[in-house]
Amino acid sequence: MIPRRHLHHALLLALIAVPVAAQTPQVTVITLGTGGPNPLPDRQGPATAVTVGERVFLFDAGTGVERQLNAAHLPISGPTALFLTHLHSDHTLGLADLILTSWVMRRTRPFPIYGPAGTEAMVDHLMAAYAEDIKIRTEGLEHEVRGGERVTVHRVRAGVVFDSGGVRITAIPVPHGSWAEAYGYLIEAPGRRILISGDTRYSEALERAAAGVDVLVHEVYPSTRSAREARPGGDDWPAYLRSFHTSDDDLGGLAQRAQPKLLVLTHVVRMGAPNSEVVAGVRRGGYTGPLVVAKDLDRF
Repeated sequence: MIPRRHLHHALLLALIAVPVAAQTPQVTVITLGTGGPNPLPDRQGPATAVTVGERVFLFDAGTGVERQLNAAHLPISGPTALFLTHLHSDHTLGLADLILTSWVMRRTRPFPIYGPAGTEAMVDHLMAAYAEDIKIRTEGLEHEVRGGERVTVHRVRAGVVFDSGGVRITAIPVPHGSWAEAYGYLIEAPGRRILISGDTRYSEALERAAAGVDVLVHEVYPSTRSAREARPGGDDWPAYLRSFHTSDDDLGGLAQRAQPKLLVLTHVVRMGAPNSEVVAGVRRGGYTGPLVVAKDLDRF
C-alpha cells in the first residue's frame, strides 16, 4: 500500500502538471494546396496552414483555399492572419474567395493580411471589383454583417512581422526571379519551429533560417528535366527555372547543411517527373534526412 503522504504528494504533482499541459497548444503544419499554375484536379493552388491551438496562420491563398480550409476542418470564417510570400497569380487567386466567402460564412471582424509591396493595391482592386456584390449582400435580403468583409493590410519588410501569444513570425527576403519582393517565413511557436520557403531560387538567408527547424516546407524542381522537357517559356525556360526556383540538387545541399527534422516538398515544378525522381534529385544533392513529397491536406 502507498503511504498516505506519498499519495497526497503524487496527487499534488498531477494537479500542478495539468494546467501546464493545457497551456501548451498543439502546433501542426497542413499543406492545404501543393500545386502551382497548372490546374491539376488533385492539387489546389499554393496554401499552407500552421495551426497553433485554435489559431490558424495561413501562408498564401491559391485557388481553392477556402474549400481546402473546410476540408481540413479549419475555420471558414477567416484565419487568424494571412501571410503572402509574393504576388504571383497562383499564390493569390484565392484571395477574393478567402476575403468574401469568410464574410458570407459570418466573419464579423477584419483579419490581418501581411504581404509585400502591392498587396494593399491588390486588395483595394478586389474590393472595388466586388463592390456591387458587397452592396447587395449587405443591403438586400441576405443581411450580411455590414463591414464584415473588411481586412487590414500590413506591408511586410524583412524581420519580425508578427509576435503575439507565443507565436513569432519572421519574414526572410528571398530571390524569386524578377520579383522585387518575395519572402519566406519562419514561424516560431511553442515547441516547434517551421520554415516556409515560398517561391525562391537557392537562398543563403533561407538556409541560415532553416538550421535545425522542426519542419522545412520548400519548393523544388527536378534539374535533370529542366533542359529536355516541354518549355512553356521557349528557350528561356531553363534560365527561368534557375532564376525563379530551387533545383533538387541545390535543395539537397541546403537541407543537408541545415539539417531540418523533416523536409516537406511542395509546389513541385514537375515537368512530368514522378515523386521518386524528385526525391532522388534531392538525395543526389546530398540530403540524407527525413523527406516527404506533400499532398494536399497532409499534416505534419
